[in-house]
Amino acid sequence: MNLPMHPIMEQSFAVIDSEIGDHNFSSAEYAIIRRVIHSTADFEFKHLIQFSEKAIAAGIQALHRRVPIVTDVSMVKQGVAGLVAQTFGNPLISAVEIAQTPLPGKTRTETGLLQCYKEFPEAIFAIGNAPTALLALCQQLTIPSAQLPALVIGAPVGFISVLESKAALAKTSVHQIRVEGRKGGSPVAAAIVNALITLAWDS
Repeated sequence: MNLPMHPIMEQSFAVIDSEIGDHNFSSAEYAIIRRVIHSTADFEFKHLIQFSEKAIAAGIQALHRRVPIVTDVSMVKQGVAGLVAQTFGNPLISAVEIAQTPLPGKTRTETGLLQCYKEFPEAIFAIGNAPTALLALCQQLTIPSAQLPALVIGAPVGFISVLESKAALAKTSVHQIRVEGRKGGSPVAAAIVNALITLAWDS
């Protein structure tokens, strides 16, 4: 059974469909890109979002298995909480919320994300705000014996360490959906997760 869609979202998607122009995305890739454009009103994401091979399938399978969804910040968590509750009910964890005391030289978000990876290495990780957290996760993934997450969504936004964190993610072998360049943000990360949830539920 397909999830219901608000009429305004349907109208917005129709506008995007009419304006996006030529592309070679699969239907699943386009569903994700369209949702990001809907959240940002920015068609440049058509060129910025990169999918590793089988990333979408891996994300869908993980959602069906009800693996935890770990977000870097509360805004991403809140952005997906409603759809998670309506569908698979995956555990939903915000890294910054569980870190009481930062590790030396690390932010609370980094600290929390490392704690989450230690406890839930098989999770879906959605990072929309904190490039340092993405870098910390990528460093863990370079360890030869490291367990790879089901999927990493790398969409931090900003100017400091953002490009470096995305480049580090690109070098890993983990299934990933990555936003190139400086753009991204919590709404983008949440949109990607919500699109994946919709794809998983409709399948």
